[in-house]
Amino acid sequence: MITWPSRRALPTTGDGFVVLAGEVGTWRGYFPSPPTRLAAHLKSLAAGVEAREANVFRALFHTPGEGDKLLAARGIQPARYDVVVLIRTVSVEAALAVRESAAYKELAQTLRAAARRTHEIVARNAGRLGDVDRSQDHQFLFNYFYADDHETLLKVFDYTAGWFQAKTALPNSALMQPLEGESADYGLINHASWPTLRAFLPSLIFRPTFRTFVLANFKANGVAAQPIIYRRV
Repeated sequence: MITWPSRRALPTTGDGFVVLAGEVGTWRGYFPSPPTRLAAHLKSLAAGVEAREANVFRALFHTPGEGDKLLAARGIQPARYDVVVLIRTVSVEAALAVRESAAYKELAQTLRAAARRTHEIVARNAGRLGDVDRSQDHQFLFNYFYADDHETLLKVFDYTAGWFQAKTALPNSALMQPLEGESADYGLINHASWPTLRAFLPSLIFRPTFRTFVLANFKANGVAAQPIIYRRV
């Protein structure tokens, strides 16, 4: 049995999040056709949302994941969101208020009108490896996780996170868990960043333990992981 050092975690925060993701363009294999004009328009609308920060991201590619058969069995479509709006607030209550604001409703309606489908949740912070600095021109991850049992999902994330810290020098991560009553398509969304592609991509392609440890643990525990890499608009 392969084991790995436990993740080096920090205390959770009281932050609230609004995640609004849309599938707008088309995907050719691992790569999307980026909705450049729409993303720029969403960025201008996001500037009017009152929050700690509001950022818009465009997808670059998706990386190897796990769980397509599980998602199909549960009637959940694979995550292929090529544009994401992430709003961070001082509290979960503030995030709920943001979703009811006129500025956010205009933003959300703009994306809904352009997208084939959208995913929208208000979430709390369920885990943290470090603060994600969204002011930098980094490579940003949104990994959309599903499992039938949420406790199992958290345990498997904890168990495998140490591999990413050890083998990809993962400097940060903010784990977002939908509030009760929100969409349950993804029980967790992990948001993280690396300064360069070289920091993580070779490990996902060439390190055997990514498949024999990380993906194998996901499969054995009924976890679907759908990682997509983005750039901030």
